[in-house]
Amino acid sequence: MNDVDLKQLLQAREELDRKIAEARKQAKADAIARVRAIVAEFDLTARDVFPVATRTRKGAANPGEPKYRDPVSGKVWTGRGKPPNWIQGKDRSQFLIR
Repeated sequence: MNDVDLKQLLQAREELDRKIAEARKQAKADAIARVRAIVAEFDLTARDVFPVATRTRKGAANPGEPKYRDPVSGKVWTGRGKPPNWIQGKDRSQFLIR
């Protein structure tokens, strides 16, 4: 490949990049116009379109609902993780929360 071919290819790429940018700009303008028309037609608010997400702490796990209760202390356990001392080695059915 010689220098003339490379220069022509680079010029062609620049022209394509320019056409792509112009087409993207026009497509974006058309999309915005359609969205605005829909928003006006249905009297939508920003909250309708973009509902506020509830924030949760990153890494915070849902501990789950308690499944077992110690009748003496009233403490509960979900059945996940290491069992507490008050239930270890015992029949768990007697501690089930019904």
